[in-house]
Amino acid sequence: MKAIICDFDGLIIDTEFALYEAFCELLKIESSELPIDEYAHYIGTDSTALYNFIVNKTNGIMTKEEIIEKSHTLHKEKLEFPIPRDGVDEYLKEAKSRGLKIGLASSSNREWVTYFLEKVNLLDYFDVIQTRDDVEKVKPDPTLYKNVINLLGIEPSEAIAFEDSVNGSKAAIAAGLKCVIVPNKVTENLEFKSFHLRLNSMKEKELYKVIEKIETLKI
Repeated sequence: MKAIICDFDGLIIDTEFALYEAFCELLKIESSELPIDEYAHYIGTDSTALYNFIVNKTNGIMTKEEIIEKSHTLHKEKLEFPIPRDGVDEYLKEAKSRGLKIGLASSSNREWVTYFLEKVNLLDYFDVIQTRDDVEKVKPDPTLYKNVINLLGIEPSEAIAFEDSVNGSKAAIAAGLKCVIVPNKVTENLEFKSFHLRLNSMKEKELYKVIEKIETLKI
């Protein structure tokens, strides 16, 4: 393997559960009224479908524009002191020490991604970052991953993608990558079909062991 490629939201920082909480707070509802299993299907792709889903939950009380503005404010407040998910720092340090290239492929915009990477002092680890600002279609379309592969100058078979969402894993597999899924509190109960290895967190298995495991797979 020559590279690892990471998703951002929900994989590096669990921004996804914070957004879920923001929607519950905004709508003044209990989590039982916004089933997380239903909500999770809208994660890891363009936010249009997610906001349409939330609008339907308001019964017309708020417009889509109001929901976007207010939820964004609440979301940022909940992420005032972000921390990386368990094991993320160690994976990035190990990848760098082993001479692996490190890419990032996110369906969020670049400003959002770089803001939080800077805040947790991880931005400098990434050799290539591709976001929704760089493509016409986001995940599950594979273009984000294909762009990262091309910019890193490697073959798809030479990289492992780390994802937390179904849409993200579909994109990685479609781009020809090996995919390790690391679900979070929002996505852990989804039915993942496209992946090569599943971890509860990056703390569960050291990066070199993940690479060894992936390289032994007959794919």
